[in-house]
Amino acid sequence: MEQQEAVKQALALVSRAQIAMLGTNGNDGYPHVKAMINVEHEDLNTVWFITNTSSRRTTQLLRDPRACVYFVDFDQWMGLMLVGEVEVLQDAESKQRLWREGFEKYYPLGVTDPDYSVFRFRAHWGNFYHALSNVTFEI
Repeated sequence: MEQQEAVKQALALVSRAQIAMLGTNGNDGYPHVKAMINVEHEDLNTVWFITNTSSRRTTQLLRDPRACVYFVDFDQWMGLMLVGEVEVLQDAESKQRLWREGFEKYYPLGVTDPDYSVFRFRAHWGNFYHALSNVTFEI
């Protein structure tokens, strides 16, 4: 598979994926992986997530922003790993941008809830796998 086709298929995968796996570096030196809601993305460059400010993941990313995000389509045996860094954001614009109806279940104080944070993941490179083809590319 050529790189251009891999990037096209990878973007389609990110667009349809409801869940992404976020890998971070734990305080214990081991990788930690967590399923996250794929709230929004900008091409393959930026993926947005929401989380609790008080979460272990937030603490890990404030200490070490290096991370990876993995998307998978089990039916097509297709996967995409993006590698980059995460910013933990608390600004009103980012929080409002990602706020969705129903989030008050997790953040009862609404969009201004201090336990509501936004992760902005910015990818440096990716690796796409499908049909026995494995393509690595810069972003």
